[in-house]
Amino acid sequence: MKKVVVKMKLKNREDFENRLTSLGMDFGAIYWQHDRVYVPRSFRRGGGYPRLIMRTEMKAVDRPAKYSMILKRHIEDSNVEVVDETKVVSYTEAANIILQLGFKQIAEISRRRQEIRMGEGTMMYLDKIEGVQNYYSKIEADLNEGDSAGQLRDEVLKTFESLEEKNEAPETYAEILFGRIA
Repeated sequence: MKKVVVKMKLKNREDFENRLTSLGMDFGAIYWQHDRVYVPRSFRRGGGYPRLIMRTEMKAVDRPAKYSMILKRHIEDSNVEVVDETKVVSYTEAANIILQLGFKQIAEISRRRQEIRMGEGTMMYLDKIEGVQNYYSKIEADLNEGDSAGQLRDEVLKTFESLEEKNEAPETYAEILFGRIA
């Protein structure tokens, strides 16, 4: 699936949520995600290389964790992410397969996340990254066949502007936590 993803560093979480509430939108319950990020040993930023993410997600303490493997590839010139997600039964076996394929782990990221469905194929997230002082909001919009990535990105940016947020954060959460990766 192709997506346009725009992330903003929020000026003030409470003000941001109040603006959304005034529009009749509320974030859902807080849940926890933990990502281990892997890249090919020859990884170079901007080279179109894939990242593999092993994700653990807990939406409620009385339910078992969900595990998934996510393949992400950022296409620099079109500002599009190609994302494929697969549910994983055995986290340990999947992580071992990733290492045997020649990927190396470069980061671990834990976050508390809330979400709002903004329409068909569009999600907004409110993220608090462990080890980072600020809150971030991210909008992920599905790019359908025939859609213009640039036009969809402009629409997402206008949504953030209408919420008085203009501090775009193009870095991945791994880069925010650990600095530039390769």
